[in-house]
Amino acid sequence: MVTFLSGGTGTPKLLDGAAAAFSPDDTTVIANTGDDIELGGLVICPDIDTLVFQGGGLLDRERWWGIKGDTTRTHDALYDIANAVGLQGGPQYLPDERQTEGREIARWRRFSGVAEFMEIGDRDRAVHVTRTSLLDRGETLAEVTERLASGFGLAIDLLPMTNDPVASLIHTPQGMMHFQEFWVAHGGEPTVENVEFRGSSRAEPAPGVLEALDDTVVIGPSNPVTSIGPMLSIPGFGAALNDTTVVAVSPFLGDEAFSGPAGKLMEAVNAEPSTEGLATAYPFADAFVVDEGDDAEFGKPVERTDIRIDDRQDAGRVCKAVALAIEAVE
Repeated sequence: MVTFLSGGTGTPKLLDGAAAAFSPDDTTVIANTGDDIELGGLVICPDIDTLVFQGGGLLDRERWWGIKGDTTRTHDALYDIANAVGLQGGPQYLPDERQTEGREIARWRRFSGVAEFMEIGDRDRAVHVTRTSLLDRGETLAEVTERLASGFGLAIDLLPMTNDPVASLIHTPQGMMHFQEFWVAHGGEPTVENVEFRGSSRAEPAPGVLEALDDTVVIGPSNPVTSIGPMLSIPGFGAALNDTTVVAVSPFLGDEAFSGPAGKLMEAVNAEPSTEGLATAYPFADAFVVDEGDDAEFGKPVERTDIRIDDRQDAGRVCKAVALAIEAVE
């Protein structure tokens, strides 16, 4: 049995080759929900949806989000309406009092849908409408995720990290931004002063999460701060990782991140923005998988291979290295 911690695109790319070393029937994936937002009244769970669409064979693999070939008529119409009636575009938070009323799962991350700042495909939006409606009738995020995973034909078990609201907030000289505003609307350009996982101290792991953490855990090459950090901030999560076997795959080639703002965010939380910085980010890790050209040392077992993942064959190679790292410490 093996459990993957997943966020962003790094771990999903690794999961493309998981079957080369691990049986889908014995594989659980815990997804980050700190990136979730409510946009125009709809609850959007980007990291969960990437895994759902990937497992269902629908993922847009050029962007690694959304549904391949999806249309954007509703998204385009929202812009047309905003322009026609003189409404401002760009990220627009709902008023402060609206951030903490109504649906609990949406707290601290509510955006207006006027000229929505994230492009949402029409079929993609249908998933968000369904999720939001099920949440509003009383189902938990874990229950809704199980429904979607089953409906899309996933072979693995997929769990959200928590049913409770956690928001990844980036503090910048321009003010506080939700991670989606920072990354999607501003391209990760603002200077990062601090990173906050609001709500995490009151959150509880979703049902099944702690049990899944009893198994061997693989942290894929996701952003250590905003993809994996929200999970680690939940009470009980880090303690569980201290008590099990953990293998971490580096998202860096030396001091260069494969993609995204991982380096900038690592610096903001006082971790070296490189492979060796993983020792600070993941002090509970028992072994690491790093690139064959990376000279990082940890004083723990290290498996080296070409960790760049461009296709399923690459993912399979890295997963085989993960299996060797697990063997070295179990």
